[in-house]
Amino acid sequence: MLALLHTSPVHVPVFDALRDEAHPGLELRHVIDEELLRRARLDGPDSVAGDVRARVRDAVGSGARAVLCTCSTIGGVAEAASAGMDVPVLRVDRPMAAVAVGTGRRIVVLAALESTLRPTAALIDEEAGRAGRPAEVRTLLVDEAWDLFAVGDNAGYVRRIADAADAVTGADVIVLAQASMAPAEHLTTTGIRILSSPRQGLAAGVSAVCSGVAPPGPLPVTRGSD
Repeated sequence: MLALLHTSPVHVPVFDALRDEAHPGLELRHVIDEELLRRARLDGPDSVAGDVRARVRDAVGSGARAVLCTCSTIGGVAEAASAGMDVPVLRVDRPMAAVAVGTGRRIVVLAALESTLRPTAALIDEEAGRAGRPAEVRTLLVDEAWDLFAVGDNAGYVRRIADAADAVTGADVIVLAQASMAPAEHLTTTGIRILSSPRQGLAAGVSAVCSGVAPPGPLPVTRGSD
């Protein structure tokens, strides 16, 4: 069984549909905690580290063989929660970041939440370092998009994201930083490659369930003299 840690219930049907399409028979357990994102936006991702670890521990106790965090804002915190756990804990956007750095040097990150921009840019820089590839990362906040999402206007939300992607120039690849943005990928008309995280992230989670081994996670921090 693969447990998915969400900060919005809108992700449930998305990942269920991807499971039915590409991984039939896989058991998913959805863990939803919207409060995690609210607090992370206010006080930073580290402020919810203890609660994220508790959610992961509960999922493992319920039989999860791997845990996939679908929230980019707290993805790094979720990965860190794997320490001392008996199962892999993954963030949904790491596979997307790896593909982005393999696609081209000029990478534009689109997000509807400011709290997602820095973690996603840092993740891409990390994957670029791992791959030994140069990366120039630009981040763009899509104005007013989250307001549409918050009131349940998902069509308006993804349309705003798609329009923002179509306005991007001077990029080799566009990264849709949040899993909720994925439907916009199919509405764009830009010739720039666009990446979203759900499909690749779920595939990584399935691989971890089958093998019991997580794909490469964060690089170790090395500190030189100041």
